[in-house]
Amino acid sequence: MIIVLTSEKPLPNEAQQINNLFDAGLEILHLRKPSFTIDGYRALLDQIDTKYHNRIMTHQFPELTIDYRLRGIHLQEQARLDLEDALNVTVQVYKNKGFSVTSSFHSKEDIVACQADFEYVLLSPVFGSISKKGYEGKGFEVHELEAKVIGMGGINQDTLQATFDLGFKGVGVLGGIWNTNDSLESFKAIYNKLKTIK
Repeated sequence: MIIVLTSEKPLPNEAQQINNLFDAGLEILHLRKPSFTIDGYRALLDQIDTKYHNRIMTHQFPELTIDYRLRGIHLQEQARLDLEDALNVTVQVYKNKGFSVTSSFHSKEDIVACQADFEYVLLSPVFGSISKKGYEGKGFEVHELEAKVIGMGGINQDTLQATFDLGFKGVGVLGGIWNTNDSLESFKAIYNKLKTIK
């Protein structure tokens, strides 16, 4: 499984680049634009082909899941912690409406301690980050975890095999797509390499 997270910053022809990734086989896109207002999110979603909306997870403005029939919501670590005792109820409410709910973690211990029923969780950084300088990888080994864990941080075609060797069920890619000269070709290289991994 490959998940692509959007660049935090606006990119030229971004919606077209995203449509191209979906056309090439992208399963899930995480829409994460920390500086965007809800109108900024809407403007980008309006330019993404509606047939792909059900593959998009939003990191902010959960009401967009209903307006655009998105795949679901992603709770970043602080958002998850802020919910405290309401976390399980919140997750269940969205699941009852047919939406997926996922979350971000930065330690294996926190994944084990969290009782919420997420579809999958993102764990980072596995390797030194491509998009965040000085963000050193921790080489998490996750074979024993029951949760479906997606590895993030330093993921590109060269680190793909090592990620799955550590027990991850999929990869989340950010810098390995957007910090390259050609987002589509970079995605295709990872996508094709994934097919060769057992």
